[in-house]
Amino acid sequence: MGYNKKAYLQTKEIFKERESRAREDAFMRKCEVEAAIPEIREINNVLSSTGAQIAIELAQGKENIEERINALRDKNLELQEKRAALLIKNGYPADYTKPKFICDKCQDSGYVGTKLCECFHREVVKNTIRNSGIGALVDRQSFDNFDLKYYSADPRTLSEMKDNLEILREYAEGFTTNRSSVIMMGATGLGKTHMSTAIAKVVIEKGYDVVYETVQNIMSDFEYERFGRGYNTDAEEKKTDKYFNCDLLIMDDLGTELTNNFTVSCLYNLMNSRINNHLPTIVNTNLTHNELRDRYEDRVTSRLMGEFVPIQFVGKDIRQQKMK
Repeated sequence: MGYNKKAYLQTKEIFKERESRAREDAFMRKCEVEAAIPEIREINNVLSSTGAQIAIELAQGKENIEERINALRDKNLELQEKRAALLIKNGYPADYTKPKFICDKCQDSGYVGTKLCECFHREVVKNTIRNSGIGALVDRQSFDNFDLKYYSADPRTLSEMKDNLEILREYAEGFTTNRSSVIMMGATGLGKTHMSTAIAKVVIEKGYDVVYETVQNIMSDFEYERFGRGYNTDAEEKKTDKYFNCDLLIMDDLGTELTNNFTVSCLYNLMNSRINNHLPTIVNTNLTHNELRDRYEDRVTSRLMGEFVPIQFVGKDIRQQKMK
C-alpha cells in the first residue's frame, strides 16, 4: 500500500507553499509592527538573541545552570507579555505577528514529529481522487446514497441488490491488495458505475492508490504508447504505468472500446500482469457471459471467468425510472 505518487508530490508542494506563505505573511506583519512601534522592535531583538544567550550560559559551566536557564525563560515570558500588551494597546491582536497556519498541529509542514499529519493524509486523498478518474462523481455517489428503492418493484431483484450492496461495501471497507478481482455484470443503468465510485472513494480514503478509468480511455493510452509516443522519451513515465502499478484498478465499460488484435492483446497483458502481481482489478461491463466469449479471445475470457468474482446487477434502468 502506498499513496499515489503524483498525488503525494502534489500535496508536498501544496504544504510547502502553505508553510512558506504563512511564515512570509507573518514576517511582513512583524516588519509592519516594528516600523509602527519601535519598542516592539527592541523586544524582538532581545528575544531573537535567546539562543545565543543560552549558549553563553552553557559555556560558563554547569554550576547553577538550571537556575540561569530558568531566569532566561522568565525574562522571555515577561518580554512576550509586554509585546502582547503593546500590540493590543496600539490596536493590534496580541498574536498579530505569529504565523497563521491552516493546521496548528503540524504548522502546515505536513508532519507532527516524524509522522504524517492527518491534514496531509486528507489532502493526499483529495488529490488521489482528483487523479483517479472519478473526479466529481465521489460527491454524488457513495454506498450511503445507493438507493435500493429503484429495485423494490420485484422482491427477488431487491434481495439480490441488497446482497450486492453489502458484499461490495465489505469489499471496500476490508480492502487489501490481497482481495479478489471482481467483474460487475448487468445491463446499462443498474448502478455499476455508482457502486464502483463508492468502492474507489472508500479504498482511497484508506490510503490506497486507485485508478478508475474507462476501458476505452485505457486502450487509448496503450495506443499512444505504442504508436504516438515517438522516440527519445525513455525518461518519461509511461501513461500506462499507473494501470499496472496501482493498488486497485477499476476498468469501466468493458465492451464499449474498439476491439481488435492490439486492444485484446493489451487487455490480456494488463489483466494477466495484475493477476500475477496479486493486484486486484474491478471490471464493469454491460456484456453477458456469451457476449464476452464472442467478443474476446479465450485467454481474456478465461481470466475474466476464472480469476474474477462475478457480481450480477439486475433490475430496470435507473435512469429511465428517474425520467418517469
